[in-house]
Amino acid sequence: MLYDLSNPLQAEQFKSRSALLVKNGKIVELTEKKPKRSLNQNSYLWLLIGYWATQTGYTNDEAESIYKEINKDIYFVDKEIAGEKVRYIRHTYELDTREMSLSIERWRNWSVMNEAFSVYLPAPNEERLIQLMEIEVGRNKEFV
Repeated sequence: MLYDLSNPLQAEQFKSRSALLVKNGKIVELTEKKPKRSLNQNSYLWLLIGYWATQTGYTNDEAESIYKEINKDIYFVDKEIAGEKVRYIRHTYELDTREMSLSIERWRNWSVMNEAFSVYLPAPNEERLIQLMEIEVGRNKEFV
């Protein structure tokens, strides 16, 4: 069951329910529900990565790796597994809307400021440039 803990009534219901589960020694799972990123955001990100790859000669996989390295504070998480620290690389589907927006903005800024491969990546509201990017990525799909 989902509870909105910013709602005082639901917060109390959550406390009562969890106290009962503790009292009865049940096995439970507690997860935080983050705002989901939109499909539009996801499509836009992959288009930016694909376009950057077509303009620089990198593959999509290589471009994705560079994108994640630029956003390492979002993507690279240290976890403890079986008593050992392990570096976990998050997937884009694990990001919420805020994290995705931040990572895209960093990617766009880095791309245009990169000395070796300066590539302008259009903002989400630049519809015509996005259409042109889609055409370019489609034409070069087999190469990236």
